[in-house]
Amino acid sequence: MTSSTTAQYAASRTRKSLRVLYADDMRELRQLMELVLGRDGHKVDSVADGHLALEIVGKDITAYDVVITDHHMPTISGLELVAQLRALKFPGKIIVFSSELSTEVDEGYRRHKVDHILPKPIFPSDLRAIFTTL
Repeated sequence: MTSSTTAQYAASRTRKSLRVLYADDMRELRQLMELVLGRDGHKVDSVADGHLALEIVGKDITAYDVVITDHHMPTISGLELVAQLRALKFPGKIIVFSSELSTEVDEGYRRHKVDHILPKPIFPSDLRAIFTTL
């Protein structure tokens, strides 16, 4: 590691540990997020669809600091999940991942004031950069 990389890694390890709920229907992506964010000291729970995420958050809206959602999922889409999280007055940050977003869908997320919209594929370095700002 270079001294710059070492300093960045050390800084990421000393940041606040966040409680993250990740909703994505692709098991491999859930496992990857658990690994990447877990290595940085965050506690990550993941679910296979937006409906399950909504059930979990609905039980305690302060249980998570961040909800990350895919856009295309079974049962309810990421946009529907975000709309319902906002209706519940979820106080945390919301990040959306998607392989494709139309202008209309992108505007829908922005109306619901999501904190970040990231195109797939997601690179761990990009995600880490966002997490340093949360």
